[in-house]
Amino acid sequence: MNPQQQPVTEAELHAYVDAQLTPERRQDVEDWLATRPLEAQRVERYRLQKLALRAAFDPVLAEPVPAHLQQAAQLRAGWSTQRVAASLAAGVAIALIGGAAGWGLRGALAPNGQTAATAIASAPSAFAQRAAVAHAVYSPDLRRSVEIDAAHEEQLSTWLSRRMGAPMKPPHLQAVGYSLEGGRLLPGGRGPVAQFMYRAESGAKLTLYVSNDVADIGGAASSAGRGDGSATATTAFRFAQQGAVNVFYWVDGPFGYALSAEADRATLARVSDEVYRQIGSAPR
Repeated sequence: MNPQQQPVTEAELHAYVDAQLTPERRQDVEDWLATRPLEAQRVERYRLQKLALRAAFDPVLAEPVPAHLQQAAQLRAGWSTQRVAASLAAGVAIALIGGAAGWGLRGALAPNGQTAATAIASAPSAFAQRAAVAHAVYSPDLRRSVEIDAAHEEQLSTWLSRRMGAPMKPPHLQAVGYSLEGGRLLPGGRGPVAQFMYRAESGAKLTLYVSNDVADIGGAASSAGRGDGSATATTAFRFAQQGAVNVFYWVDGPFGYALSAEADRATLARVSDEVYRQIGSAPR
């Protein structure tokens, strides 16, 4: 960036993510980010968060207005059009804010019978949310869904292990109907995470998201239970939803794992059990 140009502000970073800058200023911001990798990671998280919100709430825009709200509007027919519009706009804003703050409450239920609120209180949803967003962003990409493909699995494992500072070897999931496509490195909550991409014969994608950053995976319990949803004395696999993406996630020692797919809960439970059989020592 030219030293005579204005410094990049936080507001401009958000405007950059929202594609609201002029072409000239956008180039300035991109030049500035190119020399600041930490800021570039932060901006990437902003972009992923925006995609997550769109995936979660765009479908709501196409839903018909519920009958009880239509009836309520009719009872208030004496209100002015402007007043009704303002009230509806405020309601939508409150709903979006509430949804963004508590996406995990949307139908999530822990396998051991906890309510969604209890499950979120005992294990942070941010880790599962990041896994779901990463799945939604990269799995549809037909040309660049992975950085290193399955034909170079040894190279992929070596590279991810070096960057993560721990052994990273993708499980083989042919026994449960998924073949490895490859993997990539992604920014996590505070450090790097690995994402392995799998494909079923039908073309459906499944991703395994792995972190070894304790701050990233938060206060989730320290060892996993069986993938069939039963609980052990410590914890069990947990289930969450982000739009059309379902997530099974768990913690085993220093590692956090999240399986994401547009598949039903039973399928994810079966795959989770196979992953855990290969990477851990699940109690039997």
